[in-house]
Amino acid sequence: MKVATFNINGIKARINALPDWLDEAECDVVLLQEIKSVDEAFPREIFEDRGYTVETHGQKGFNGVAILSKLPLEDVTRGLPGDDSDEQARWIEATVMGDTAIRVCGLYLPNGNPAPGPKYDYKLAWMERMQARATELLALEEPFLMAGDYNVIPQDQDAKRPEAWQDDALARPETRAAFRRLMNLGFTEAFRARTQGPGHYSFWDYQAGAWNRDDGIRIDHFLLSPACADLLEDCQIDREIRAREKPSDHVPVWVRLRA
Repeated sequence: MKVATFNINGIKARINALPDWLDEAECDVVLLQEIKSVDEAFPREIFEDRGYTVETHGQKGFNGVAILSKLPLEDVTRGLPGDDSDEQARWIEATVMGDTAIRVCGLYLPNGNPAPGPKYDYKLAWMERMQARATELLALEEPFLMAGDYNVIPQDQDAKRPEAWQDDALARPETRAAFRRLMNLGFTEAFRARTQGPGHYSFWDYQAGAWNRDDGIRIDHFLLSPACADLLEDCQIDREIRAREKPSDHVPVWVRLRA
């Protein structure tokens, strides 16, 4: 089973590049972030015509997450538990019924800037809720993964210029500590399980020629439960799509599982 995560930064802007990439990548499941569309306006027919079931959790103009799957989906839920007042569309779950059933959680973690401040407080509270949900899922001892745009630079090696990010909400000590607490529950960070060292990025700012200078950061991650980590075959960052017309500021990351 090949599963990808991709922050597309708006479905309208990526209406041509995304289907073309899907045709080439041959993914079984794709988790999308920042679709920036209400559910009713999402162009699901483009993906259904390619054999994908489409589940969205949209929001007008902002945020929004989706699951595209060529395999049957069961028990689809929307929204991260723990705060009934939270209206931001940042979390979607479903069980993918492959040879091995895998629970997938697609997420778009809050950016948190400016930090400190209310947006940063929301980010840290959201991460606490995510840890609570992860703890619930781990207790089931079944394979599951949490993937998406975490807006977290886990270590200095995950940025070309770490000094430029030290006061940013993506790399502040409180952010990294919250990410470590999550990891310490027993997760495997799929990319680092396969590839070590600096120079691997999934996001380049549109400004100041960041792509041409490879001035990137790695903030799109797959966290695998122990039962899911046992199924891991590979994890890669797909940089090639950045060369297409109207690229996102992110590129896809994918895992291959024996499932």
